[in-house]
Amino acid sequence: IGTLYPLTFPLFLTQHCKLLPGLVSSQAQLCRSNLELMQTIIAAAREVKKTCQKTFADMRWNCSSIDIPRDSTRYRPDLDRGTRESAFVYALSAAAISHTIARACTSGDLRLCSCGPIPGEIPEPGYRWGGCADNLHYGLVMGSKFSDAPMKMKKAGSHANKLMHLHNSEVGRQALRDALVMKCKCHGVSGSCSIRTCWRGLQDLKDIAMDLKTKYLSATKVVHRPMGTRKQLVPKDIDIRPVRENELVYLQSSPDFCAKNDKLGSVGTQDRQCNKTSIGSDSCDLMCCGRGYNPYTEKLVERCHCKYHWCCYVTCKKCEKIVERYVCK
Repeated sequence: IGTLYPLTFPLFLTQHCKLLPGLVSSQAQLCRSNLELMQTIIAAAREVKKTCQKTFADMRWNCSSIDIPRDSTRYRPDLDRGTRESAFVYALSAAAISHTIARACTSGDLRLCSCGPIPGEIPEPGYRWGGCADNLHYGLVMGSKFSDAPMKMKKAGSHANKLMHLHNSEVGRQALRDALVMKCKCHGVSGSCSIRTCWRGLQDLKDIAMDLKTKYLSATKVVHRPMGTRKQLVPKDIDIRPVRENELVYLQSSPDFCAKNDKLGSVGTQDRQCNKTSIGSDSCDLMCCGRGYNPYTEKLVERCHCKYHWCCYVTCKKCEKIVERYVCK
C-alpha cells in the first residue's frame, strides 16, 4: 500500500497501473481488470495515512513512516524491520482497504457489488430490516486479495516477516468484522420512532484505528521457531502458547523515537508540540524525552457572543485570544 500514497490521478486509466512499481503481478492484474476497485484502494491508502496520524498524534511515533516521499515506493525502515509500528500499519491498511471497498459497494461507486445481504434473523418488534448494509463480505474478499498478495510471493522478504504481516493484516480485518453494528433510522408521526428501519453498517475507520491502537500497546513480541513440522511465530516470553488470533505481533523491538535516526526510521521529536499539563504520552516530559521544551504564543480567532434571531438565523462576533503552546527542544 506504500506505493499508493503519491497518486493523485483525477481519472485512473489502465496505463496508470504501470506507474505503480511496487505492485506485485497479481496486484497489477487486479489493477488492470478492475480500475474502479483500484480507485477505491487508492482512496483507502490516503485514509490510512490520515487516520494513522490522527490516532498517534499524542505519541512519539506519529506515523511519520507513512509520510513517504513522492519518488519512493517503500515505507521507511522501521516498517520493514517487523516492529510493533509495522504491525499497526499493516493491520490498519488491511482494515482500511476492506472498509473502503465495503462502503463503496453501498454508495454505488463499484459496479461489481451492491448492498450487503439482509440478516437472516427476525428483528425485534418495532424494528425492520431495510436500508443498504455495508458489503463487508465483498470488502473482505477483495481487500485480502490485494493486501496479502505481496506476502504470498516467493521473493517477499524473510518467511518470519511474511508470517507477521499476514497475521497482523488478518487482525485488522477481524477488528473490521467486530466493527459491524446495527444502524437504524426512525419513522413515525412527529418523530415518534414507532418503527425503526435497520441495517448492518461499519463503524468509522477512526474507531477501528483506536481499537487497533489498544492492540498495538499490548502487542506480543514473537520469535520464528520450529513447531511440529514447520516454523511458526510463537510468543518470545511465553512460547508454550500459540499466538492468539486477535493480538498484534512483532519481531523486532522499536527505537524510542526520541532522536532522529534514518537507519531505524525515527524522525525524532524535536519541534513536536507537547502538552505541559498532561501526564500521558503527549506530556512535555515524555514527548521531549527529558530535553526540555520552548514556549511560544499563538493567536486564535473564534466565533463568540452568538445570538439567535427569530426566525431562524444566528449571528456571531469574532474574538481573538492568545494561547501558549510548547514545542520540544
